[in-house]
Amino acid sequence: MAVPVAVPNFWRTHTTHLLSAIGNTPLIRLERIAADLPGIEIYGKAEFMNPGGSVKDRPALNMILEGERTGRLTKDRILLDSTSGNTGIAYAMICAAKGYKVKLCLPKNASQERKRMLTAYGAEIVFTNPAEGSDGAIRRCREIYESNPDIYFYPDQYSNPANWKSHYETTAPELIRQSEGRITHFVAALGTSGTFVGTSRRLKREIAGVRCISAQPSAGFHGLEGLKHMPTAIVPAIYDQAIADDNLWLETEDAYRMVRRLAREEGLLVGISAGGNIVAARRVGQDLARRGERGVIVTVLCDGASKYLSEPFWDDSL
Repeated sequence: MAVPVAVPNFWRTHTTHLLSAIGNTPLIRLERIAADLPGIEIYGKAEFMNPGGSVKDRPALNMILEGERTGRLTKDRILLDSTSGNTGIAYAMICAAKGYKVKLCLPKNASQERKRMLTAYGAEIVFTNPAEGSDGAIRRCREIYESNPDIYFYPDQYSNPANWKSHYETTAPELIRQSEGRITHFVAALGTSGTFVGTSRRLKREIAGVRCISAQPSAGFHGLEGLKHMPTAIVPAIYDQAIADDNLWLETEDAYRMVRRLAREEGLLVGISAGGNIVAARRVGQDLARRGERGVIVTVLCDGASKYLSEPFWDDSL
């Protein structure tokens, strides 16, 4: 594993000691997951090691810093946004450290662990119709904001360029240094799309010939919490479909099986979207191996399993 890199100065100079721990996460080689794929290396960036427990710490921090820089976020305003969980937890953690109030719209069927973490950080939660998923939370959040915009700072993670720029400025450079520039393929599933868009834009600028492949749930109704089926969802304003060299469709059950496999073969307790990312990375690796090609495939382990341990998919029978 490569030596970790320093957190970029533009964040370090604006954060407390806790928040300076965001980023600089390890890149882990998944040796057993790729053992049957000759010439293929698969790596996962351990974003669950961020202080808020997920990749969303990066964009949440950048959006808050941008709000402070522009004067839109002040102590007399409440941070308001919609979330499926991880960005909300990141907001709540950062705002607790900085002294801001937080109000979040969250689908009612979010895992119990996520709800408790948000409550522990002191966030106010507005529960939305679970059948409407993250789109329902977005719509409710917009209604709340439009009813009284003067009391809220609404970063809008789905439309805010500071989301994808956090990955352009931090995630991608870390990956390049940690892999010594050897990346041939980057794979990431789409939620807000910030991780995929920002990381891919930087990788394509820095590494000749790199291929960036998105992944999505195969249908609008799915169990991949935090991910979007773009054909049937409210498409994030920051999403740029042209960036992807290819797109893979994910089945919920495949992601569940991979989560269990990562725990038992690699010793990694990760969340559902991370499982989906590894399913997609393996699929890319399988295609390369069939053609007798080599590849260094990198993806993101978005969060840890602590937010999902009450879910039934851990049962081997599922």
